[in-house]
Amino acid sequence: MSAQNFSQERLMNVLLAPQISEKATYVAEKDEQVIFRVVSDATKPEIKAAVELMFKVNVQSVQVANVKGKNKRFGRSLGRRKDWKKAYVCLASGQEINFAAGEQG
Repeated sequence: MSAQNFSQERLMNVLLAPQISEKATYVAEKDEQVIFRVVSDATKPEIKAAVELMFKVNVQSVQVANVKGKNKRFGRSLGRRKDWKKAYVCLASGQEINFAAGEQG
C-alpha cells in the first residue's frame, strides 16, 4: 500500500513527534527502528505511508503500542493523563532518519 491511497493532509497529521528517550535510543541503535508518537486512530499502513512521505525513506514494517495515561494528583483532586499511541517503525537496511540535521547553524 502506498501513499497514493491516503490523502496528503491526513498523512501530514498522523505523526505527532519522535519519541526521544533512553529506550528509544537503544532500540534505534540495536534494531534500526525509530519510535514516533502518533494520533490514536492511526493505522499501520497510514503510519508507514506518512514516514515514507515525510522522511523519504523505505519502511520495512510498523509495530504499534497503545500507552495508557498515568494517574496523577493535583493537590486533593485526582487527574489522569491522556492515553496515546506509539509506533515502532523498522527502516529498510541502510536507511536512516537524522533528526539533528535541521539544527545545524
